[in-house]
Amino acid sequence: MPSDAQDIKKYHTIGEVAQLFSVSTSLIRFWEKRFPSLQPHKNKQGVRQYTQANIKQIRRIYQLVKEQGYTLQGAQSVLKHQRNEPKNNLEIIRALRNVRSFLVLLKENEQ
Repeated sequence: MPSDAQDIKKYHTIGEVAQLFSVSTSLIRFWEKRFPSLQPHKNKQGVRQYTQANIKQIRRIYQLVKEQGYTLQGAQSVLKHQRNEPKNNLEIIRALRNVRSFLVLLKENEQ
């Protein structure tokens, strides 16, 4: 887990991220190639700069591949499926309200 000082940082180096997960920097770069959604910012010198959002993505990839034993293809499928799911409860509530409104209109038109 990152320390409090690291939590405050806006960007982290690939070395810091690799150390955080006890993996090699080459594995992080490999995951970047295999998971298109994982694209850290690169500065003018081409140095990768990982945000907290990037680290969250890496954490999820790590959990799937290293802890749960998914293949890379399986992990890609899981992540793709999760992207298509509603982002939060607010989206679910909005969708349900839309369905309810549609059903109310349908019922009114039947009468």
